[in-house]
Amino acid sequence: MAPLLLPSSPIHSFPATPKLSFRSKPRPIIRAAAGLEVDSFTKKSGYLFQLSAFEAESLLDYSPSRIAAIYRRKPLILLRRLIQVGTTFGKWFGVRYIDNLMERSDQMFKVRAAELRKILVELGPAYIKIAQAVSSRPDLIPPSYLDELSLLQDRITPFSTEVALDTIEKELGLRIDELFSEISPEPVAAASLGQVYQARLRRSGQVVAVKVQRPGVQAAISLDILILRFLAGVVKKAGKFNTDLQAVIDEWASSLFREMDYRKEADNGLKFRRLYGGLKDVFVPNINMEHTTRRVLVMEWVEGQKLSEVKDLYLVEVGVYCSFNQLLENGFYHADPHPGNLFRTFDGKLAYIDFGMMGEFKQEFREGFIEACLHLVNRDFDALSKDFVTLGLLPPTAEKEAVTKALTGVFQDAVAKGVRNISFGDLLGNLGTTM
Repeated sequence: MAPLLLPSSPIHSFPATPKLSFRSKPRPIIRAAAGLEVDSFTKKSGYLFQLSAFEAESLLDYSPSRIAAIYRRKPLILLRRLIQVGTTFGKWFGVRYIDNLMERSDQMFKVRAAELRKILVELGPAYIKIAQAVSSRPDLIPPSYLDELSLLQDRITPFSTEVALDTIEKELGLRIDELFSEISPEPVAAASLGQVYQARLRRSGQVVAVKVQRPGVQAAISLDILILRFLAGVVKKAGKFNTDLQAVIDEWASSLFREMDYRKEADNGLKFRRLYGGLKDVFVPNINMEHTTRRVLVMEWVEGQKLSEVKDLYLVEVGVYCSFNQLLENGFYHADPHPGNLFRTFDGKLAYIDFGMMGEFKQEFREGFIEACLHLVNRDFDALSKDFVTLGLLPPTAEKEAVTKALTGVFQDAVAKGVRNISFGDLLGNLGTTM
């Protein structure tokens, strides 16, 4: 029997009814039409996707040396990408400069923000990921840009459903109609690395979310990281930074490569569910390991609303309590809690739905963090300077008296104002400058 088609639903905006409605008559699954326009990332950057099977296998884990070795043999692709990225951003900065000259920056602010979002989508996942990281920082980003960049969390133009279904069949080794009795004709959400379909498992009848990886992400991200890593080295030398910018890129890239392996995400989800699924009013969906591979992940479907679309102060309390459990109790934490990954279920629970980026907070760091909080509250800035060394924020060779004086200047006024009156944006800015 061919799978039924679930009704298409808006991206991450789910029906208010607790039950899903399905069409009553079987229909063959819809494949993308041959002439259908491809998504902007594939259209603008599709030339990056071509890697041999050996090259693709060598990029399963992050290795700067392996990436460099591959693209040394592809100098024309590297040059083309450099030109594409340089001219794309160059044009955008150029029109911003013209706006300033013509004194129309304020009028064109929203327009340029929308153009920047489209540029990031065309350039692909690496640049989208950077934008996502800053899209939850209203202390750093102007509101117009914040609104546009927040759309990159789960509202990216999806790739072809035909390609997605073919990927599912190849990865799982079964036809779609053998796997699912019903599946949505279009993705219900699309993000930088993949897109999600709603489906019903044929064998169990369970409604699930099926995440499929976007084609070409491994190759595109690898080359962009190589370029960013080179630029980081140039910037460090030119600006005489103390920070090892290439090491920062490597740390971010390692996390990104782990996120591209859905088997690791599945393991993260199971561990997160085991540790925090039992907390009051916290919901962690179950992962279907049987139907999960490197590029396809199947998990329990979550009905609800994005947290940014509701005003529920109680869930803020739930989230804070859960976060403290993650950081201080178990040391295993969700490292990407933007609004696209947090939901309010229809029975009022806080649901986590993405486990690609997780972090480990070691026991000694947890203890050092707690001590730092106590010393901060007690205004013991001398002890706080030692905590910064324990936490690895400063080297042991740092001059103790100078550090204590600097931290006193940053925190003394903030603590005196009281927690309710602290501007965390200003505090972080001052701390960053001091560090």
